[in-house]
Amino acid sequence: MNATTKFAGFTLGLAAVFGIALATGAALGPDPADTPAHDTHATGPATGSGAEELPGGLLVTSGGYTLSLDTPQTAAAPNTPLRFRILDQQGAPVTRYVRSHDKDLHLIVVRRDMSAFRHVHPVLDGNGTWSVPLDLTRAGDYRVFADFTPDGGENLTLGADLRVAGAYDPRPLPAAARTAMVNGYTVTLDGAITPGRSAQVTLSVSKDGKPVTDLQPYLGAYGHLVALRAADLAYLHVHPEGHPGDGVTPAGPGITFAMTAPSAGDYRLFLDFQHEGVVRTAEFTVSVPSGDAQTAEPAEHGANTGHGH
Repeated sequence: MNATTKFAGFTLGLAAVFGIALATGAALGPDPADTPAHDTHATGPATGSGAEELPGGLLVTSGGYTLSLDTPQTAAAPNTPLRFRILDQQGAPVTRYVRSHDKDLHLIVVRRDMSAFRHVHPVLDGNGTWSVPLDLTRAGDYRVFADFTPDGGENLTLGADLRVAGAYDPRPLPAAARTAMVNGYTVTLDGAITPGRSAQVTLSVSKDGKPVTDLQPYLGAYGHLVALRAADLAYLHVHPEGHPGDGVTPAGPGITFAMTAPSAGDYRLFLDFQHEGVVRTAEFTVSVPSGDAQTAEPAEHGANTGHGH
């Protein structure tokens, strides 16, 4: 993977920055891992010659591959088994993948109102079926994202709907703020953003008022970021610039990302970072304005709370 980070789901080689306001919430995430470099993947097909690529996760079928959920509807439960397959053009399950960020496939499951977020790594059996237990105690409509690279193919992010039966209590998108708190850690975002322009954003981690300078690698990086556009849940998957062991990337407190927002609007960011052997996820709401870039304003109220893993 390249040292230059890509904004998955959008144009190849995009780099820019999320700044503006942020807010926080709760999350669950995967397990630690190690990969040598970082890459940005194009996760949507081009709409035509010279046309802008579609964001990732909006299509269930793309590039000749289909995400097929064994059960698109389930009951709310704390340990719900989710099974799915990636099918090729002939309808046969894919069994060979190219490892990316130390995993053959990354699975993101998020409730439509983005009040529940899961980043997990399922297990593949010999017949091409992936499976993973999920905490789906809250009813509602969910979007399932499979981020993978088939052997001999290009990276894709496919999306499918999952309905969890029961009383659905949709929550409003949390207000924007520039800091988030999770299990005693404070994460602060610095940067600015204008749609379509390249820049950098830095997420800094502190604990008990002291900068954290001994972050541990997680999926081959000191931080892992997923961003979803609130209007349509377009999937944007980014990794920080540099990587552990390259001699120039510090282990905190700041994690710098090169990103580009494809449009104005609200986004939800989920930052996974590992410290003292535990992966935690800080959540933010980011409002990207149209027009010239603006610098993130300080939060007017106390930081919100997130959840560790």
